[in-house]
Amino acid sequence: MKDLTQGSVVRTILAMAIPVAASMLFQTLYLLIDLYFVATLGEDAVAGVGAASTLMFMIMAITQVLGVSSVALISQAVGRKDKTYANLVFNQSMVLSTFCTVATIAFGYSAGQSFMAGITADPGAQAQGVTFLFWFLPGMAMQFPIIAMASSLRATGIVKPAMLVQIITVILNIILAPTLITGLGPFPALGVMGAALATTISSCFGACLLIAYFIKLEKYVAFVRQQWSPDFKLWLKMLNIGLPAGGEMLLLFVYFFVVYWLIQDFGATAQAGFSIGGRVMQSIFMPTMAIAFAVGPIVGQNFGAGQIARVRETFYKGIMLSAAVMLTVTVVMQWRAELVVGVFTDDADIIRFAAVFLQIVSWNFITQGIVFTASGVFQGLGNTRPALFSSCLRISVFVPLCVYFNSRDDFAIEHVWYASVASVVIQACFSIYLVRREFKLRLTQPLADSEAAQSNPTSPLDTVADSTQAPQP
Repeated sequence: MKDLTQGSVVRTILAMAIPVAASMLFQTLYLLIDLYFVATLGEDAVAGVGAASTLMFMIMAITQVLGVSSVALISQAVGRKDKTYANLVFNQSMVLSTFCTVATIAFGYSAGQSFMAGITADPGAQAQGVTFLFWFLPGMAMQFPIIAMASSLRATGIVKPAMLVQIITVILNIILAPTLITGLGPFPALGVMGAALATTISSCFGACLLIAYFIKLEKYVAFVRQQWSPDFKLWLKMLNIGLPAGGEMLLLFVYFFVVYWLIQDFGATAQAGFSIGGRVMQSIFMPTMAIAFAVGPIVGQNFGAGQIARVRETFYKGIMLSAAVMLTVTVVMQWRAELVVGVFTDDADIIRFAAVFLQIVSWNFITQGIVFTASGVFQGLGNTRPALFSSCLRISVFVPLCVYFNSRDDFAIEHVWYASVASVVIQACFSIYLVRREFKLRLTQPLADSEAAQSNPTSPLDTVADSTQAPQP
């Protein structure tokens, strides 16, 4: 366990964000290598894999329920020096993750073909997407235990073990992906099935490594068999915190689904361009997401410990660091986006679609960083409803704008990207307002009372996890 209530806030954020960013860097490397080899299979493969991968946002939405609630409850328990409660939350999150893993596999195989039929009209892309999805599903399902374990560690201020496991699994994926996609050595060329199988094998291996770490090395939170019986009261508390965060991610899935639906009439080339541009954009977001991942447990521990000023400082310093990173990336995208896209395909039309997408949406990279940082703050405070509200606002702006543009005779694909920029800028402004409002509502506890709360289990801070019952904006 690492105490996040002491020392420089900027150094604490960086100390946690840099290892997370390092693991994400390896993940980015895998995504780009995987994209490179999938792109060699043709535009149907790229479009199909990209469309099928949108289902990952639905899975991520559900994993957010586990991850966010674990970070909130465990980090606040750490701040209160309540190790027993932290262990209970960890073990219950593992029980829930097991249930979600089984349910995801069952649902995915039963509804996968219908899902692909609804998201892409191109028969070739649809067939490739179904193949990828069916072999990708077990790997997606393993994200539940992985996220539950990694989030529990992050809540205690420990990020390096999860980082090392991530690096190892990504290296394995980097080796397996080209081997199975193109058929190197004695292995057959499996195409998109090979890309999915590489991810599934790597994810299962990563889950096993994390389980071994908890059994052999972890001391603060650990597997306790006596705590595996379902605690429905705690489950409800976790759902109260996690469901809004899951809903936030689910809305991101809705966003991508709407985009694919809107651009399907432009053909597989346009969908392939958006798929490549979307993968590049996800890679670009990883550093600022690492900062947001660090902000959550820092806010949680300091909130639990009654360090009110430090909670505020974490938010503003997080935005400062995120803006610095995203400004640099924005300049690069405005300057030479086509060079980045050209690494993955030599198809001029695909490059054009992807480059235009990146150049336009890069105008909201800084504001997207603000949204990520605000979400980290809400997670640390144990109230994720405001983040859901801001995402709802984004969708409520984006969809009507797209419907309006789609009804025009001069509708162009660029209209979709401009609508996206406008919606994210509005979302960022609303997120800042909601954070400031949340601070006004929650960070008014006198410091003396907050310190007393650490030894008084009936104090307001000790029951902060139940505060989601309070009226929300």
